[in-house]
Amino acid sequence: MDARMNLFENELGLKFAKRFANAGLVIQQSSLPMSTQELVSLRASQINGCGWCIDLHTKEATARGESATRLHLVAAWRESTVFTEAERAALALAEEGTRLADAHVGVSDETWAEVRKHYDDDQIAALVSLVALINAANRLAVIVHQRGGSYEPGMFAAALDH
Repeated sequence: MDARMNLFENELGLKFAKRFANAGLVIQQSSLPMSTQELVSLRASQINGCGWCIDLHTKEATARGESATRLHLVAAWRESTVFTEAERAALALAEEGTRLADAHVGVSDETWAEVRKHYDDDQIAALVSLVALINAANRLAVIVHQRGGSYEPGMFAAALDH
C-alpha cells in the first residue's frame, strides 16, 4: 500500500510538521533521558501500529547506542529484565496514556505514583508531553499510510530544515 500523501511535500503539512518538531525539541532538550524518550515513543508506536514511527524510533535509538536486546523487548517490557524501574514506570505511563479508550481510568494512580517516585516535575512534564506528542505523530502517519522501512537516522530533522 502506497502512502496517501506526503505531508512534507504539502505546504500546510510542512508548516505543521515544523511546529510539531519544535514541540518535540522542547521534550528532547529536557532532562528526561533520551533513552527513555525513545523507549516510550517506540512502545506507543507499537500499540498504535505505526510502522513509520517504529522504524524511526528504533533507528534513532540504535544510532544513539541503544542495545538491540532492549529494543526487541520493549513490546514485552513487563516480562523482561533489561529495563530499570524508572523506565518501567515510564513505559507503563506510555501504555496507559496511549490506551485511553481501553481503560476507564486512563493512567492509574499506581502508575502515576511509580512515575512520581522516579522523575522530577520537569521530567514528568516532558514524559506526559511526549506521550501526547507521539500519539499525535502515530495518528498522522497511520492516517496517510506513511510506511516504515525507509527511515534513516536524522532524516526527519533534514526534511524540516527546508
